[in-house]
Amino acid sequence: MRRGIAATALVASFALAATACGGSDSGDKADGPVTITWWDTSNATNEAPTYQALIKDFEAANKGIKVKYVNVPFDQAQNKFDTAAGASGAPDVLRSDVGWTPAFAKKGYFLPLDGTEALADQAKFKPNLIKQAQYDGKTYGVPFVTDTLALVYNKQLFEKAGVEAPKTWDDLKAAAATIKSKTGVDGYWGSTAAYYAQTFLYGEGADTVDAAAKKITVNSDAAKKGYGTWLSLFSGKGLHKADTTADAYAHIQDAFVNGKVAAIIQGPWEITNFYKGTAFKDKNNLGIATVPAGSSGKAGAPTGGHNLSVYAGSDSAHQKAAEKFVGFMTSAKSQTQIALKNSTLPTRDDAYTAEVKADPGIAGYQTVLSSAQPRVALPEYSSLLTPLDTELLKIASGKESLDKGLSNAETALAKLVPDFSK
Repeated sequence: MRRGIAATALVASFALAATACGGSDSGDKADGPVTITWWDTSNATNEAPTYQALIKDFEAANKGIKVKYVNVPFDQAQNKFDTAAGASGAPDVLRSDVGWTPAFAKKGYFLPLDGTEALADQAKFKPNLIKQAQYDGKTYGVPFVTDTLALVYNKQLFEKAGVEAPKTWDDLKAAAATIKSKTGVDGYWGSTAAYYAQTFLYGEGADTVDAAAKKITVNSDAAKKGYGTWLSLFSGKGLHKADTTADAYAHIQDAFVNGKVAAIIQGPWEITNFYKGTAFKDKNNLGIATVPAGSSGKAGAPTGGHNLSVYAGSDSAHQKAAEKFVGFMTSAKSQTQIALKNSTLPTRDDAYTAEVKADPGIAGYQTVLSSAQPRVALPEYSSLLTPLDTELLKIASGKESLDKGLSNAETALAKLVPDFSK
């Protein structure tokens, strides 16, 4: 799950308008190369150049295929693809968030990749990531990068305060107060976003829904307890108050990388940006730990990431070319190169080479992956976060009580999964 993707909507809109997407590219000739279009949703500054370099390598090795690269801002890509696919004008390949993959597969927009060249190395990928790319028994994407959330912290500030990485949320509160006393900076700054709040639900053995029981559980006692802990971390000594502005993500990130707050919850997509901050010129100052545990003793965060998926509306020639491209981009060699350049987490074990694991950020996040919790196998799951984002913001700002906000969220979720009971 990417957040804070940097790319201008104006440039993206121009690029999309100028791109002939999917099916038969207008530049193809009967005896010429097949041109496929790839919509990439990565950070246009930090990650895209690595992918563009790999495209050149792919084209050099596959003379009959050209790749038209388009970088689409992450926060716009889901709706843009949904609109384009519905009008039979989607790109041949999409870098699809794991939460989007089953939803688009259900709509018939993605091609099943089982038995294709794209998924020839299926056994090499982490099984839980393959599972997240599946819908109704078929696989609709190849895991490209993976991620989860962790407690990232400033080792120097923690050492100066004489505290260790907290194991529980109560430990975090105590550590934050000590850090404030000893260093003068806040010990922790939390996010109001629903994706980040999931860790608090998992700590209580809860989730927004129970797919097996077809029940909405966002307002259950366990969920309320988790959200109550989340809310309590916005007030108290060393705990930064909730930022309810539109730029909250950037504010939290900037404070952390420049040593103005000692710890936050964040994902590996920000590793390269951590290193650009004044606090982490020495990469080894970056501490990475599993998110603190809740009262159930459980600690975990959502498994996120992206798959590469092939558009079902493209013709056979474009689909075959797209499958070959996806296989190349998700190969061990490509994933190793991507990890070394972008500091992102590979999805296959054979890409975690000694050189890759020499990056303290990658090595740190790899250790917390085992506690990551796969998302509920539900096509609508990613859309459930939208009403929660709205309600949690109101709760954090004091405009709604926790009970009122969760009740409103429950009502909104019922409209998204009408066959689920409350």
